[in-house]
Amino acid sequence: MTLKTRHWDRLGNGGLTFTELGFGTAPLGNLYKAISDAEARATLDAAWAGGVRYFDTAPLYGLGLSETRLNPFLRDKPRDEYVLSTKVGRLIQACAAEHRAGIGKWFDVPQRREQFDYSYDGVMRSFEHSFSRLGVDRIDILYVHDLCAFTHGSKEASDIRIDEFFGARGYDAMISLRDQGLIRAIGGGVNEWEVCQKLAERGDFDLFLLAGRYTLLEQAALDSFLPLCEARGIGIVTGGPYNSGILATGARPGAFYNYDPAPQDVLDRVNAIEAVCKDHDVRMVDAAFQFPLLHPAHVSVIPGGQGVSEMEGNLMAAQADIPPALWSDLKAKGLMRQDAPT
Repeated sequence: MTLKTRHWDRLGNGGLTFTELGFGTAPLGNLYKAISDAEARATLDAAWAGGVRYFDTAPLYGLGLSETRLNPFLRDKPRDEYVLSTKVGRLIQACAAEHRAGIGKWFDVPQRREQFDYSYDGVMRSFEHSFSRLGVDRIDILYVHDLCAFTHGSKEASDIRIDEFFGARGYDAMISLRDQGLIRAIGGGVNEWEVCQKLAERGDFDLFLLAGRYTLLEQAALDSFLPLCEARGIGIVTGGPYNSGILATGARPGAFYNYDPAPQDVLDRVNAIEAVCKDHDVRMVDAAFQFPLLHPAHVSVIPGGQGVSEMEGNLMAAQADIPPALWSDLKAKGLMRQDAPT
């Protein structure tokens, strides 16, 4: 199977070729439920067989488990055939059982705690640790992870961490790794477009992995951030295209939006979007996957996949035909911004 690709080359160094469908590997870290090594490998194998060639991971995902599960999978793959990204900003350290991070979020994972560290040494150590866990000879993209209010609790705490990243020279470490050719690109992986914009205004970033903030449900990033990316040649990877699930499951009772049960106004809006999709005989999940890719700055969309069936669903979504009239109708009913590229 062949997936569509997008080439990004902001720096004139040959760039990177992304498959429009990438693989976000947080679920391989046993996010919300444990899966076996065999299930994780079967999901990765299904992705590769389907043509997926962009894989994103992070030390946080399963407290190292996601990276170590990628290790045997990637070992026999030709290195020039895929793009690999991981993240910095946390060090994952051995600890006593009672101090393990993510209890109730990560299941059956190593006894590890996380320590935020956005310093020069912290970035370099995190990069080396990821190299060891992944077992690869090259990492293509390094994202600074979770400099957002969602993670740190408030805008003020987020701003302090951003200042730390620049002041303690974590940013300098990423630039150095890029300048040495040890990575091809640097970026940020966060849940808020406002933080991405702050980073872009303060530094020389290549790509942003933005989770859940440019979707069928949310397009506020069009105000200022996405135009800035277009002007600078910055590429966008959309994570969480289904807004934590509701755009895949529909507005059923208990549906999740932004990691929590969806509020009524979101349920109502999703019901209205789904009704328009049904009028055009389109699965809402297919429209949700393809919508971000209509924006010219986007290079890939990376929904998670915790099983073969979920991966097969993502592959279907990536190859679905969406009639242009669907987008027109969503705009006409006030369910999508008029300035959203379609």
